[in-house]
Amino acid sequence: MASEGPIDLISLEGEGNRVIVRITGRQSAQDPPRADALVGEIIVDTAFVRGSIATSIFPEDLTEWQEALDTLDGGQDVSWRENKRATEMFIELDPDGERAHVTVADRSMSLTTVTVTVAVADAWFDDAYHRLDQVLRTWPLEDA
Repeated sequence: MASEGPIDLISLEGEGNRVIVRITGRQSAQDPPRADALVGEIIVDTAFVRGSIATSIFPEDLTEWQEALDTLDGGQDVSWRENKRATEMFIELDPDGERAHVTVADRSMSLTTVTVTVAVADAWFDDAYHRLDQVLRTWPLEDA
């Protein structure tokens, strides 16, 4: 299925802050046996700091994101792509579960870490699963 534009795999927004993982396309593996990857960017946008970094997302990253969503939906904090050669994301929920502290850490290129607080409504989880399904339908990857 062809996409008519980018798809936000992850969208955490609220209180004037945003953390977005935007998928813009698919890149075929140049070096088999590596898998094809999705390409895009991670965007952080607040009144104080604004930036983005290019990223590649592999099939195992999508599987890990689905597991992270399940864990978050259960009220627990998560990490995504931790200790990989990629920008990492950590999501810590407030005890009431209404806000999340999202940390984006680029330990390999810019050596920058930023934490953003966003509101998390119950409907966010349904939307997050829908976004993941939309990415998988638009750009299917083997092993995802």
